[in-house]
Amino acid sequence: MDNITGKKRFGITGIKGIVTIGIASLLLGVMLTARFGITPSTDAQSFWKEKMEKAELLQLEPNSFVRLAKELNPVVVNISTTQVVKQKPMVPFPEFRNPFEEEDEFRPPGEAPEREFKRQSLGSGFIINKEGYILTNSHVVENAEEIIVTLSDKKEKEYKAKLVGKDVRLDVALIKIDANGDLSVAALGDSDKLEIGEWVVAIGNPFGLSHTVTAGIVSAKGRVIGAGPYDNFIQTDAAINPGNSGGPLFNLKGEVVGINTAIIAGGQGVGFATPINMAKDILLQLKEKGSVTRGWIGVGIQEVTPDLAKSFGLKDKQGALVSSVQEGEPANKAGIKPGDIIVEFDGKEINEVSDLPRTVASITPGKTVKVKIIRDGKEKDISITVGKMKEEEEAAAVEGKEDGTPEKRFGLSVQSITPEIAKRLDIKDTEGVVVTQVNPNSPAAAKGIKNGDIIKEVNRKEIKNLKEYKEAMKAASKDDTVLFQIVSGGRTFYVAIKVKAKD
Repeated sequence: MDNITGKKRFGITGIKGIVTIGIASLLLGVMLTARFGITPSTDAQSFWKEKMEKAELLQLEPNSFVRLAKELNPVVVNISTTQVVKQKPMVPFPEFRNPFEEEDEFRPPGEAPEREFKRQSLGSGFIINKEGYILTNSHVVENAEEIIVTLSDKKEKEYKAKLVGKDVRLDVALIKIDANGDLSVAALGDSDKLEIGEWVVAIGNPFGLSHTVTAGIVSAKGRVIGAGPYDNFIQTDAAINPGNSGGPLFNLKGEVVGINTAIIAGGQGVGFATPINMAKDILLQLKEKGSVTRGWIGVGIQEVTPDLAKSFGLKDKQGALVSSVQEGEPANKAGIKPGDIIVEFDGKEINEVSDLPRTVASITPGKTVKVKIIRDGKEKDISITVGKMKEEEEAAAVEGKEDGTPEKRFGLSVQSITPEIAKRLDIKDTEGVVVTQVNPNSPAAAKGIKNGDIIKEVNRKEIKNLKEYKEAMKAASKDDTVLFQIVSGGRTFYVAIKVKAKD
């Protein structure tokens, strides 16, 4: 990580090259949750400024951003943080240890003790309340021992800030300074009304260059970059760089429509901002409680691919496929089952799997809502009372010798789950069959099935043993696609495999 910019690179799987542009990344998990309840407008209006007044609207020509920059620079702040980081120094040659250094009986020879050191990083933010409340990214202030805010309209005066609240799942933080003065305040717009191709302006501190103004357009909306279940980013080609994290993305009315959050490593003209409407929903919770209470229904979900859609008898690819249901959780109590496809939640259509976490996110825990599912090709309405997510639980997951001769059509072999196999795989549930061999170039391998996976269903028929598996496979032999329910590494998901033509 760069000590000046705080830039951090992710791994290449799924989100190749995505970079958070502050000091830490947004880490998320694997089960579906809601975000929070909608903030009442009356409370919101007393805390932040909603939209620009008609007389204040800037409405500039696309080739003239001078007035916009002058009007908005004062609401943007520079944020510098000091972090205490623990790290073990490298000891590449343990044989050359200092002979006079006292050994630690609990530390292997050559392993250096963990030490603390301070690291400084930079980011951006914007003022949303005259009392000194500032909105930024959570990763900008993560583990900060000290937060310093520098204003542009106060002769670069510095203030110590305190952390009021943060939400790492949405990557939003609220901090506060005591400026004892009349602060310039940003107006928060409506990110839902943004149009692709609309002009936007980013102001921040890239590479520590204070109050840099860049302009571009909205390249796309609703981008899913693999950062987590609330992925719903605004993509823009306005130049965003390390140090812009937490800074505002303005429309030409001078309203904040996004919080600049991430970039593509090595890319140009591809930046991502969190829609401001998502931040509005949690601001009062951050101010009053310092954290966010989320709903929880306890299901694992996955995308409905064209193959899966066909296997489930759907005309079109739609909804979110329930791959697993946690026992005792709201979804389980409501009667939702693995294999159900959620197509509507609380009156809102679920077209893509990523729609569900964001839709459920608007539901207050404890509220009972109607859910429309497709089960066995038929629509069914279910009522579910949204629960409260436990702090340690993570948010929505969007997944994805008796019969020793491999089946040519699928490229896999299975056998019954014996007590010895159950012990070796450390599983308690012995129902189903275990995959013992997968041909490398087979359809099964292409779908990610591997040795040790457990097959629980074939074409929605529950499998308890090898005999039932063979019967189900025989019945499915005439189908051109077969649907499997797989348990792998504690995760449950569905796979639709097209039948390989006979040799």
